[in-house]
Amino acid sequence: MDDGTLERRDGRWQLHFTRRLAHPPEKVWRALTEPEHLAVWFPTTIEGERAAGAPLRFAHRDAAAPAIEGEMLAYDPPRLLELRWGEGETLRFELRTADGGTVLSFVNTFDQVGKAARDAAGWHACLDVLAYHLDGVRPPWTPGERWSEVHQGYVERLGPEAAAIGPPKR
Repeated sequence: MDDGTLERRDGRWQLHFTRRLAHPPEKVWRALTEPEHLAVWFPTTIEGERAAGAPLRFAHRDAAAPAIEGEMLAYDPPRLLELRWGEGETLRFELRTADGGTVLSFVNTFDQVGKAARDAAGWHACLDVLAYHLDGVRPPWTPGERWSEVHQGYVERLGPEAAAIGPPKR
């Protein structure tokens, strides 16, 4: 699976991931937007209308964690999905057809560089689970185990500034 990269753009930080998936964009789109698929790979539920401008609520499966408010910034099936996640953080998923499958480009934009390694490992694990789910196969690890496997690599590649905020609470 492809590692994410970090860059600074317009005064903000962006994690970039690209995944080549052996499935048509319509199937990948369903996995990005339908609750029964999101429950497998995305870290929260997403409540709200699937339409640009709609308010969203991201509820953690652990009820003890507070829900995150957001907004559907772009919804253009099966090509573009962009969400505001909390205060100013965005998640952008772009799909394009390539070689009989789909190229998924994912960008997470945020302000605090100190969480970059933690979040890169998290999105890396989520996107790995998504790929397995699309293939109809159960991953050989849990998302938490996968996070642990890849986190140190992100700390080393992105540097200490990007690792100032530690692992998520489990």
